[in-house]
Amino acid sequence: MSVSLPRKSYHLSRGFHVGKQFLNPSVEDIVLRAICVNVKQRRWKFLEQISPKLTNLLVSRVLREFRAFPNLALEFYNWVGESNKDFLSLESSCTLIHVFVNSRRFDSALSLIGSLMNVKGVPPLEILEGLINSFEACSTSPAVFDALVRACAQFGATESAYEVIKKLRLKEIWVTVHAWNNFLNHLLKLNEVCRFWNMYREMVSFGYVENVYTFNLVIYALCKESRLLEAMSVFYRMLKSGVWPNIVTFNMIVDGACKMGDLELALKLFKKIGVMSGDCVRPNSVSYNCIINGFCKVGAVSFAEKLRNDMTKAGVESNLRTYATLVDGYARGGSLEDSFRLCDEMVQRGLTPNAVVYNSIIHWLYAEGDLEGVFLLLSDMMEKHVPADRFTYSILMKGLCRDGHVSESLEFYSQVLERKLVEDAFSFNILIDHMCKTKNLVGAKQLLANMYVRGLLPDVVTYGTLIDSYCKEGSIESAVEVYDKMIKVEKKPNLVIYNSVINGLCKEAAFHVAEHLLDGLRRVGIFDTITYNTLINGYCMIGKIGAAFDLVSEMREMGVLPNRVTYNILINFLCKLGSFKDAKELMKVMILQGMIPDSITYTILITKFSKNCHPEEVIKLHDDMVINGVIPDEQTYKTIICPLLEEENVKNS
Repeated sequence: MSVSLPRKSYHLSRGFHVGKQFLNPSVEDIVLRAICVNVKQRRWKFLEQISPKLTNLLVSRVLREFRAFPNLALEFYNWVGESNKDFLSLESSCTLIHVFVNSRRFDSALSLIGSLMNVKGVPPLEILEGLINSFEACSTSPAVFDALVRACAQFGATESAYEVIKKLRLKEIWVTVHAWNNFLNHLLKLNEVCRFWNMYREMVSFGYVENVYTFNLVIYALCKESRLLEAMSVFYRMLKSGVWPNIVTFNMIVDGACKMGDLELALKLFKKIGVMSGDCVRPNSVSYNCIINGFCKVGAVSFAEKLRNDMTKAGVESNLRTYATLVDGYARGGSLEDSFRLCDEMVQRGLTPNAVVYNSIIHWLYAEGDLEGVFLLLSDMMEKHVPADRFTYSILMKGLCRDGHVSESLEFYSQVLERKLVEDAFSFNILIDHMCKTKNLVGAKQLLANMYVRGLLPDVVTYGTLIDSYCKEGSIESAVEVYDKMIKVEKKPNLVIYNSVINGLCKEAAFHVAEHLLDGLRRVGIFDTITYNTLINGYCMIGKIGAAFDLVSEMREMGVLPNRVTYNILINFLCKLGSFKDAKELMKVMILQGMIPDSITYTILITKFSKNCHPEEVIKLHDDMVINGVIPDEQTYKTIICPLLEEENVKNS
């Protein structure tokens, strides 16, 4: 798609072009020539004598003369700004933006647009008008409008980015697919997935042809929503469209499969990257790090390290992220010796462990109660000049709180604040969270007040922690007060907060309000499995099993799949109602849906069946579950199944 604005043809003479030839040059033309000659030679002192003759129009003309020499244009622009800021009009600024874009100096163009927006406070739509008005005279390309959309996205002006696209369309000027990609990418970074889909559909409806970056964004959005099969479908549509995937495409699908826990699929895709790309793409360090992280998360760290060895054999260098993932994986599994072994290996290979690596080991040393090891590691960090970050301080505070040293944790954090080592709400949130979990809401409020005294503003996490705590305590009015304060300071509630509120409303049996809130969330596309599970559990608690099952059907219609928690809630309440046959059938449905019941499902069914059914039926249920891959809960097995098996053996003997 191209711009339909007319373009003027310019004929440049050899060498340095200083202006058109005029039969009867005007005073302005003579001044223009003089300025251009002196700018070329950088005679700024001489130019000061001419500066009284400068006008906004003349500044723009000089900048256009230097369109093939952007550095000189920028120097002249800066000189004018230092001499007389009145002559740096929007017109001259837009002219320089055209010069930068024409020279493919896009970063310089973005920087200047950002300065106009953030420093001078010029609205993006005014900048757009300036760019359109100077488009013909500057003989530039439509890429200048792409640059404006990209700048809006980069500097957080989301609505303005879309307004620019819309206004250009009304003038029958079309930004390229690259501008749309920038805007869509910005929406995903803001986690506005619902709006992403609306904008994507709008883009496609206007006839834009998707490129590899567009397809990558769509695949990323689908993986973000755990819609892996649809992501694979888009991948094949991409191939049919003649668009060849790049390594980013494969990395996103592999990472998506890992995050969904489908490591078998992730590994298959990883191994077939070469085949699926026609040997045009090979796994890179990001690909290996994704798959290594996936296996570390499920505790298969030895296999993950084997993949790291394969990575080395393939000629792909392990980086800090690779080692950090493996170190955390081993530490998480209690194998701190292997974590230290990998740290030594890192150093031998010339890599210095960063704060992320240290934080992983410090966290798990604290978990094991090895305070001596924690302080030795902190000393090592200081010796190697590895700066501690906010996570390091948070781990230390959380460890002190967990060990009952709350006053020491508060004192330590006061020292951190006084030295200005942390300047955000992150570590305060750790302390507030601890106060809330220990039901010390008075202490949490005092910490919140202390935040304001220190000049720190609460963030979404701070508000969310307080709202969740009040809801769990049954203080819905207090939760609503915090919510209202949050809205007044223009903090946008996230899904976690909405779920907390719904949970609190259900506990107070205010289902009509909870349903009204869910309706609102449906309209804006903000809901997840937890949202529905909370309401389903609420309905079950008041005996409305029918309403609970209706919500399960609605979940599927809305594209949200029930998970183990959903089934466990329903199975538990069916058992409470004495509907043991239905509970057992529901477990079979669960297995057919590809979900292996967990130890919670096992405990619910075995406990309820043992109290109400024949021992043989209980043992048969246990056997069926084990055959289907359920790992029995050890305590339940010992207290219920073992005595029944012993009793049966006595009878048989």
